Amino acid sequence: MKEFFNYFFGQGTEVEFKNFSFAHIAPILLAGGLIFLIYYYRDKIANSKHEKPFRYTMAFIMIISELSYYWRLVGVPELNPNPVDHLPITVCGWVIVFCSFMMLDKSQTLFDISYFWLFSGTIFALITPTVITYTGPTRFRYYQFWIEHLMGYVGIFYMIFVHKLRPTIRSAIKSYCALGALGVVAIIANSIIGPGANYLFLARPEDTPSILDILPPIYAVRIIIMALAVTVLFVVSYLPWFFMDRKTKKGAPTKESV
Repeated sequence: MKEFFNYFFGQGTEVEFKNFSFAHIAPILLAGGLIFLIYYYRDKIANSKHEKPFRYTMAFIMIISELSYYWRLVGVPELNPNPVDHLPITVCGWVIVFCSFMMLDKSQTLFDISYFWLFSGTIFALITPTVITYTGPTRFRYYQFWIEHLMGYVGIFYMIFVHKLRPTIRSAIKSYCALGALGVVAIIANSIIGPGANYLFLARPEDTPSILDILPPIYAVRIIIMALAVTVLFVVSYLPWFFMDRKTKKGAPTKESV
């Protein structure tokens, strides 16, 4: 039994996860299916007496998925974790924390931050999950990773479809400033810790394949390009709402037509 737990909660030494394999696509499709069901039954969910317990359960799953990442490191000595490598300076980690509290009190502010962080930061982790290269479907870390990174999307779309929350231009500005603050913290942490520290992937390319490998290793250039890319993704994330508002405005009756 001990050997099983050491294996399940541990990490391999060879590549166990490959990008764009079934193990990569299946969790994303599963989350997409869950989001579709939320959309399809949105009115029934909103009017159900079980809506609040259901929302609280999702919040509980989110926060446990984040905490279990650290519990695993502490509980498996073989992983030999270095505390400075696991500081809470990640977009994905903070998004799931924000989303869990958003689900509890339907916070518009936490929705605003989480919405844009998901579609401008966490999206990269879904495209190339570089951190689980050595942990496949037979490992706990595989499931923890996908629950942590996909439940944020489920929560955001739940709030959009069921509780009618939506982002605005002010939301984007608020979220951008918050991300900038986290970026400054990451830059300071990377410079203080030195070689090996790579919070927000700002310092250097990762050792395992990642979509961010296209960025140059030069520190200053890397930060500028990432800032520009994030800005573009913020704009793209808001475009659906911009066009919906524009369509609604065009369809609204004018004083002359009335």
